[in-house]
Amino acid sequence: MTTETADPVSAVGAVAPAADAGFLQRHGATIEYVLIPGAALVGALALFGIFVALFGKNPLDLYFYMYQGAFGTWFSWQNTLTRAAPLILTALCTALPAQLGMVIIGGEGALLIGALSATSAALALQGMPPLVIQIAMVCAGVIGGGLWIMLSGALRQYRGVNETISSLLLVYIALAILNHLVEGVMRDPASLNKPSTREISAVNMIGTIPGTDVHWGLVFGLVAAVAAYILIYHTVFGFAARVAGGNIRAAKIVGLGVGRLILTICFLAGGAAGLAGMVEVAAVQGRTNANLAAGYGFTGILVAFLARQNPLAIIPVAILLGGISASGGLLQRRLGLPDASVLVLQGIIFVFVLASDALYGRIGFLKGKS
Repeated sequence: MTTETADPVSAVGAVAPAADAGFLQRHGATIEYVLIPGAALVGALALFGIFVALFGKNPLDLYFYMYQGAFGTWFSWQNTLTRAAPLILTALCTALPAQLGMVIIGGEGALLIGALSATSAALALQGMPPLVIQIAMVCAGVIGGGLWIMLSGALRQYRGVNETISSLLLVYIALAILNHLVEGVMRDPASLNKPSTREISAVNMIGTIPGTDVHWGLVFGLVAAVAAYILIYHTVFGFAARVAGGNIRAAKIVGLGVGRLILTICFLAGGAAGLAGMVEVAAVQGRTNANLAAGYGFTGILVAFLARQNPLAIIPVAILLGGISASGGLLQRRLGLPDASVLVLQGIIFVFVLASDALYGRIGFLKGKS
């Protein structure tokens, strides 16, 4: 008579991944990138609920109407996706330079310059076929925004100016240039109360995706995010950028052209935000005016940080933040909250995301430790 010893693993079944120390050691960093931002978002929503409760509103009603305003209906989804399009592009303006260890927060300025450049191209080419004008607008928007952020990179590389400060200050310079031109030489005489440029005409607008009210800017954003991911993680250029971002002195020692990397990355980053400006003109506004300074560039910073600077992760995060922004109107109508209350929530989320940065690499069980 023989006695067989049962295999503990086969007797119980496969070991759960959460109990497998090796699994946690291999994938702990990936889990952190999802768990920690998610916890920061939940914490921010909870704090915002307390903030609303102090004004006599039910937090559960708040969360319900936020969901309804963002994702509850097909109309809400379309509104959310429309708002997410520029957020994806402006988030790339922060995420791409972050691969080099740079903190660029001037996406709003690049968006304004891109919009102004695209409008100028459309007005200069009036009478040309619409496709030619649309291509010219895309090129002008990308080049205008790209050169604007590249200026910040050049100041960092050749003059030692902090790129965070310079990119932020360039936002106000861009806004001043836009106001000067819109209220001056580019002003449409028919725009009396709100100075604007002349319209680019309806035939030159880029229109909406068939069967929806979502404009083609969403597709531009999705393509740009995927292209940025491939560039950073699947090309030699992207590998060189990440090496330089990890240790810029070592990159210089091994002969990498750090200056070229900085200027190129900054141009691509600004080009993404400039494309967002072009989309706002060609798909939404139809002209350039002060309405373009809607804060998409600043919200894009939050999107990039919440996505941990990953171009692909930017897509769902931008949709989430776009949904929060889209819900502001419903919160105002149903709960009597100011439409700008969603900006308070965005600020709370940003604080929580920054505070949670200290938790990365410090959660024991994600390292396979007890």
